[in-house]
Amino acid sequence: MDVKAYMADVGQRARQASKIIAKAPTQQKNTALNFIAEALSASCASLLAANQQDLAQGQQKGLDAALLDRLELTPARIDAMVDGLKQVASLPDPVGEIAYLKYLPSGIQVGKMRVPLGVIGIIYESRPNVTIDAASLCLKSGNATILRGGSEAFYSNQAIAQCIQQGLQQAELPADSVQVVETVDRTAVGEMITMPEYVDVIVPRGGKGLIERISNDASVPVIKHLDGVCHVYIDSEADTEKAISIAFNAKTRRYGVCNAMETLLINEQRAADILPNLADLYIAKGVELRGCERSQAVVSGMKPACEEDWYTEYLAPILSVKVVADMAEAVEHINHYGSHHTDAIVTENYTKARAFLTEVDSSSVMVNASTGFADGFEYGLGAEIGISTDKIHARGPVGLEGLTSQKYVVLGNGHIRQ
Repeated sequence: MDVKAYMADVGQRARQASKIIAKAPTQQKNTALNFIAEALSASCASLLAANQQDLAQGQQKGLDAALLDRLELTPARIDAMVDGLKQVASLPDPVGEIAYLKYLPSGIQVGKMRVPLGVIGIIYESRPNVTIDAASLCLKSGNATILRGGSEAFYSNQAIAQCIQQGLQQAELPADSVQVVETVDRTAVGEMITMPEYVDVIVPRGGKGLIERISNDASVPVIKHLDGVCHVYIDSEADTEKAISIAFNAKTRRYGVCNAMETLLINEQRAADILPNLADLYIAKGVELRGCERSQAVVSGMKPACEEDWYTEYLAPILSVKVVADMAEAVEHINHYGSHHTDAIVTENYTKARAFLTEVDSSSVMVNASTGFADGFEYGLGAEIGISTDKIHARGPVGLEGLTSQKYVVLGNGHIRQ
């Protein structure tokens, strides 16, 4: 295959389809999503068979158990994909929504209308369900999309693509609205991220290495996050029960997710009465603790933390712990070592809470809540295509609104500028 020519053709077809899908009525897009859901349900056996091919190849290549688990499709996971499609169909359509419409002294009305971005390229690894998540969100938000999944899920993604194509055709929408790249050649990725004439934005989902490569090489804008170095700060005026519950949940709910706490900061006035109890809970759960000198003085047997630990996203049962003098030191630590993902304060002091919300430079900042809530579903977005730690356009969980932009609209009645 001439990959360069193939990707140029994919891009051209996506651009043409984007012009049609952008003006498709909400009902037609919802109909397509429901048809795709029906096709997935009817194709359960063939999806599982295709997935078995991927799993067999993965085992031959020596993929570890965690990767194989992410790769595996089961009837329950297919049902979850079907439910996800129906859920996206039930969400409000952001396209065409006009906000902030107001009269100005000249007599004109000015507002902002939500519009699709155009063509979205999504590059991801392992999990076949991302194919459905990404396709459904892009379709509902009026965007054409080019999906390039990992080589380890090739057969699964192609089988899912057939269901998507079937649903689009039944709804009389362009089949090119959603294209799943049909080659595992990595050159395809390089082509996708360097054709701004066809692709308007790239969304990489995967490991840090993949995202760094795409961010460095792309000539197309990228919506991304590299790390999830999340913090919980326990203030001097924190409620003890809340502090222990939140800090324990933020770390141990799930280890391998980007919203898991990686560093616990605790005010020096509360270290002696909270930290030992928390440490007992963590140790019982199998969490390794690495602390500053003051933390080690409070909890015997805690390993010393090095400078690199404060920057590290462990994605594992390991936690860095630091005792700080006050909230100012906590905020300074978060803004210096954090990844601008999600950070939380536990306090009963309203003034401190407001200051923390203002001063911490992250895409999600929380008061008296676990960092585990940093998720599109939990934020009421219905679903997300990823979490952005960028500051331009989309920030935080990226749902339907994050896949649209806004343009100014002006309403007049023969108005001329004097």
